[in-house]
Amino acid sequence: MSEKIRVMVVDDSAVVRQVLQGLLRDAPDIELLAAVADPLLAVERMKQGWPDVIVLDVEMPRMDGITFLRKIMAGRPTPVVICSTLTEKGAKTTMDALAAGAVAVVTKPKIGLKEFLTESAEELLGAIRAAARANVQRLAARATSGPPSAPPPKLSADAVLPATGARAMSQTTERIVAIGTSTGGTQALEEVLTQLPRVCPGLVIVQHMPEKFTAAFAERLDRLCQIRVKEAENNDRVMPGQALIAPGGRHLLLQRNGAQYRVEVRDGPQVSRHKPSVDVLFRSVARSAGANALGIIMTGMGDDGAAGMLEMHQAGAQTLAQDEASCVVFGMPKEAIKRGGVTRTVGLTGIPREIVAAL
Repeated sequence: MSEKIRVMVVDDSAVVRQVLQGLLRDAPDIELLAAVADPLLAVERMKQGWPDVIVLDVEMPRMDGITFLRKIMAGRPTPVVICSTLTEKGAKTTMDALAAGAVAVVTKPKIGLKEFLTESAEELLGAIRAAARANVQRLAARATSGPPSAPPPKLSADAVLPATGARAMSQTTERIVAIGTSTGGTQALEEVLTQLPRVCPGLVIVQHMPEKFTAAFAERLDRLCQIRVKEAENNDRVMPGQALIAPGGRHLLLQRNGAQYRVEVRDGPQVSRHKPSVDVLFRSVARSAGANALGIIMTGMGDDGAAGMLEMHQAGAQTLAQDEASCVVFGMPKEAIKRGGVTRTVGLTGIPREIVAAL
């Protein structure tokens, strides 16, 4: 990859191309290689120079974006960020894009593309930067400038669940597994959860994903897995053989109710710039389950979950980080290791065994 991230935009809307060109050209670490109207024009332009990252629309003439994405991943795997209005109203499209190897999905604003300059710019630029560092071969096998306005402050888990010096509640015989992941996590979670037998500990999961998409994601996994997978609802019980996935736009917390564990789905500010936040989940697990928990931090960009994993570790929980070789982006596991909250690292294929062994 060159010093600057070379980006190609593929979108049939001239207005979208104009807005994205202006946004990308203002980023000092990004070079706009080309902006073209459809995949066939992109193929011709790519003969002159291959991009480091492709920003791709879905609905286009002559060839749709998902078909183009599959061809790219089969021929010359390249990080792709899907940017489309369809991904917001059609969750299935999002799942198809991620399953086909997209690194991330960013939704266009419903009304007014100028909102990119204030609301979606940081998300898109962050997705491009994460994609440029992604281990795209992992995805293929399965299938610093900000916006003009300052980014929101980076809050800690204190904003949702205040810290306390109290120890975790007394142990029960029930084991809990808490997983946090982000970029590359949809594919990684599918690989892990589909390998789990019906008899395994209850799981609580945060996957960074926009609102409305997590229900479709959970439904897809539920069809593929032996265990039950569902989008978490407030007061759901955490049970063996079931995975609860935090809904997009809400935090997920573990609560103890007598001898049982249940979840709380709570609104609140972004924590570590995410909602749901892994830090919030991990802190609640440290407090409610302590040494009865197994924490796993997987592929993702940034440091969400690093602080919470340290709290779990200090509460006596076993804590694992996905190793660099099997991550799409090693950011979140790397930061958790750096802060001293990880007991040991494990490859992606070894994670299902660790979960079963936690029984």
